Amino acid sequence: MKTVVIGGAWPYANGSLHIGHIAALLPGDVLARYYRAKGAKVFYVSGSDCYGTPITIRAQQESTTPEAISERYHREFCEVFQALGFSYDRYLKTTDGTHRNFVQAFHRTLYQSNTIEERVVQQAYCETCKSVLTDRMVIGFCPQCGKATRAEQCEFCGELLEAEHLKEPCCAECHTPVSFRRSKHLFLKMSAWSEQIEQHVRAHPYWRKNAISFTNRYLSEGLPDRALTRDLRWGIPVPKEGYENKCIYIWAENVLGYFSAVSSLCEQHGENFTDIVGRSSDTMTYYVHGKDNIPFHSIILPALLLAHGGQFCLPDQIISSEHVTLEGKKISTSKNWAVWVKDLVQKVQPDEIRYFFIANGPEKRDSDFSFREFHEKVHSELIGIWGNFVNRTLAFSNRYFDGEIPQEEIGPEVKERIKSIFECVGESIEHGAFKEALFKAMEGARFANRYYDGKAPWKTRLNDIGNCRKTIANCFYLVANLSVVFAPFLPFSSEKIQRWLGIENRWEQQTPVKPFLSGSEGILFEKFDGSAFSQDLIER
Repeated sequence: MKTVVIGGAWPYANGSLHIGHIAALLPGDVLARYYRAKGAKVFYVSGSDCYGTPITIRAQQESTTPEAISERYHREFCEVFQALGFSYDRYLKTTDGTHRNFVQAFHRTLYQSNTIEERVVQQAYCETCKSVLTDRMVIGFCPQCGKATRAEQCEFCGELLEAEHLKEPCCAECHTPVSFRRSKHLFLKMSAWSEQIEQHVRAHPYWRKNAISFTNRYLSEGLPDRALTRDLRWGIPVPKEGYENKCIYIWAENVLGYFSAVSSLCEQHGENFTDIVGRSSDTMTYYVHGKDNIPFHSIILPALLLAHGGQFCLPDQIISSEHVTLEGKKISTSKNWAVWVKDLVQKVQPDEIRYFFIANGPEKRDSDFSFREFHEKVHSELIGIWGNFVNRTLAFSNRYFDGEIPQEEIGPEVKERIKSIFECVGESIEHGAFKEALFKAMEGARFANRYYDGKAPWKTRLNDIGNCRKTIANCFYLVANLSVVFAPFLPFSSEKIQRWLGIENRWEQQTPVKPFLSGSEGILFEKFDGSAFSQDLIER
């Protein structure tokens, strides 16, 4: 049985999820559902990233604690993911003891590496906030492209930046120019792992192009050493004598969450952790995130794993999405230009949301969300093609055959088409081409509608009832099997069909038994009122 580990990026618990987050994370759930239907052993994991200075600052602003802020958004994330059908096997939070214990044990071993060294460095400090600042809490001008950005990573050119490298650095919260204080910290010598990381990238030519180009650019420019520790009040304590008042830098612990979550699943199910994620295992690993997170998964995570001793498997597939814009403009939470997913799920069925953000996913370039296009795409494609075929087949059977599925031989053309759809959709999913996979599935629904129209059962029921029964039997066969093909993308409506027809969600050809329909249950999707789904959802 194949083993697959799928890691969805850990959203930062400092604010609500917007549509860009969901567009980047949905591919992970498609992968998990597909591989489970194939019979694979799946570990689909993620969690809420709950540490970091921005959370402490927000807590100060709201006169509460960092724990309260992170827990509030963690609960909201869980509710949103559940509403959208994300099928995580484990969804943790970085404040969970399971994660903390794993990270501290990992770091104890990590510190024994000869690529870890202690240094005295200049650390940013804000006199107004009376706080040590992490890199992302320092703003200034990028020395590479000259544009205004945060430290840690330039928002425009992607350059990885230490706060002291910024021009005119100041506090992101109060805009006071920062001072720098000397402090002792542990560093990972990233350059020691450049060659191995470069070899790993070359061995994986099927990564998304943005992941390959970003990673190669960082490697060609030379990898700067990275601090593993920081003078933080809110984080995982450094497990080393002499560092009692310091915490592990967030970048050196949150990416380990994939492994802490898998470890907890292994413990729960009696699995051997090394057998699942060990370097010698044959596990396939996918990492699913937005392009801003590419270097943390393609460079930093491998460097940490290699420095730790290299016993864990490195990323096999990097599924890194581009950005989603909103009505032609960049999403900006600071400028109140966003659509929050917690509001969107109150207005629209989850499968309709999933369909749009996969069919219109930012796989190779930025994609745009507009209310008009969302309404048109869902109604013309999802409802107008797939929903229409399901409804007309079931309605015809109910009206003329009392809901019976005629027991007739399935035509070779239909069987061959379904076989081809299973193969090509599955291949596209495994290679991370989700838009292509969903398009091929929808082509199957288009074929089904053409088949129905060409056979005209509304005519043959009057003059050739035998032919009519064969047509409806073939249509039920198409409904049943296309529901399995659509299930990774549209789990709610597919589960409905599979319940009606008494079939299993296995990635192989299915034979329907008998539909169970009463009243309006045969309606697969409800059309939503476009006037209710309006720009009122944009945060202003």
